[in-house]
Amino acid sequence: MTSAAESVVSVELVEYAPATRLTLPDAVGRALAASDIVDATPDPYTPGYWLLRAGSKVGAVAVATPGGGAPATVRVTPKVPIVRLFFLLGYSLDPKRSWRDGEVEVAEHRDLLPALAHAVERQMDRALRQGLLQGYRVTEEAALVVRGRIREAEQIRRRFGAMLPIEVAYDEFTTDIPENRILRTAVERLLCLPGVPRDVRRRLLHQRTRLADVAAIVGGQPIPNWLPTRLNSRYHQALHLARAVLDGSSPEHTPGGLRIDGFLFDMNKLFEDFVTVALREAFRGTGHTARLQDSHHLDQAAAIRMRPDFVLYGADGMPSAVVDAKYKAEKRHGFPDADLYQMLAYCTALGLPEGHLVYAKGNAAHAAHQVRHAGIVIHQHALDLDQEPAGLLADLEKVAERLVNTSRV
Repeated sequence: MTSAAESVVSVELVEYAPATRLTLPDAVGRALAASDIVDATPDPYTPGYWLLRAGSKVGAVAVATPGGGAPATVRVTPKVPIVRLFFLLGYSLDPKRSWRDGEVEVAEHRDLLPALAHAVERQMDRALRQGLLQGYRVTEEAALVVRGRIREAEQIRRRFGAMLPIEVAYDEFTTDIPENRILRTAVERLLCLPGVPRDVRRRLLHQRTRLADVAAIVGGQPIPNWLPTRLNSRYHQALHLARAVLDGSSPEHTPGGLRIDGFLFDMNKLFEDFVTVALREAFRGTGHTARLQDSHHLDQAAAIRMRPDFVLYGADGMPSAVVDAKYKAEKRHGFPDADLYQMLAYCTALGLPEGHLVYAKGNAAHAAHQVRHAGIVIHQHALDLDQEPAGLLADLEKVAERLVNTSRV
């Protein structure tokens, strides 16, 4: 007889590595194929075998198996070292603080999810060490005494002239505020994810106890907004990481009815955010204006919208440079020209003589392509992500220097 432990399916993949061939229950294989987590296709020659290939999404997910059996766990390891990934994430979220060495201790963890859970718990502990923040929250309720103001319209509509109870609204000074609700919800999500180490889980349970009087955000509800202020400054780091948890972890039900639950980072999005935020920081205070994902149109009738990752504007308010970030360059036997075609369209519509593509691709040399009959030059830059933060930011400073030398057609 096969034990429950022996029936557990655990899949280990590496980001953008060649496909792995292994046995999977058909229902699990179909669930992964229907999801956008990994590429999953049945082996055409051997029934019961599937070919799995990870793309840009890294992390860990658990796929429920039919009949209530143990879930199948899929882990995708990034090629970028964990400490570098957290640098990209931290800088994107808060370039003023979060990227500094030592702010987020993850070097002892080799996998993404344990490192993230550890980092969130440590930052949360620092934030809550002085006690929970409190703030005012508007509360509306039916009460036996007047508190705050009477909601006259609601009193008439609900009570039909009765004196009691009274519909009132008042500002309550409480710990159940957006900042604490985000932290509480992040703790709940991490405790549900596969692969969180036992010691980290124990500390997360302690943080949940601290936040026991705070309501978690119900699934499907929007994450409340919070504004960074001097009063909540000790929460900033924890809130940035907690928001990353909530953005990257969500349960979903596939068309086959199987539940997939886990946490995933999209390296494409992470790289794009880092490059554009770093370039924006490079131009801060220079008289230029940088806009991310700014909307423009390709055609005169404004029917074809385009959204470049980064557009730099001069003092006259006109576009002076355009950048698109591409985490992974296409293979030569594929369609690498698609990026160049896209950038050519940006330059043409914006009236720019140069465009810039920024890739994450080792120490490849800078390349420039001059378009025939157009006079437009498209630059390809390659960033080595496996270097110290100072070197990576210095490389982006060099890209920024090239942008300011661009002039309009």
